[in-house]
Amino acid sequence: MSDNNTPSVRSNAAQAQRAVQPAVDVFEDPTGITLLADMPGVPKDRLDVKVEADTLSIEGQVVAQTPDGLEAVYAEVRVPLYRRTFTLSRELDTSKVEANLKDGVLTLRIPKQAHAQPRRIEVRAT
Repeated sequence: MSDNNTPSVRSNAAQAQRAVQPAVDVFEDPTGITLLADMPGVPKDRLDVKVEADTLSIEGQVVAQTPDGLEAVYAEVRVPLYRRTFTLSRELDTSKVEANLKDGVLTLRIPKQAHAQPRRIEVRAT
């Protein structure tokens, strides 16, 4: 798995708002990888996780909190857009990705394909 930091062509609306790369930790075990991405302030309905071919894309929009009945006429606080892409190994089974968002941390579990997982061979004594 590798991080893609190359610029890509984006729509004018997306270019107007620069994206922030979320901090990410990746852990590997014999059965797959677990990716933890810090995305504080991003609600589930503003989170988009996609896998296309060997590319994993994570995008999330923070929702600005405004008090009920009030509307901001001037604000210096920018609401970040988180965006990050990764190139996945062909050993990973992208059809079985599991995603969970809790306390501002997105957890993705991507298992390895069956042929890439270690298997125990039974030894018989004769």
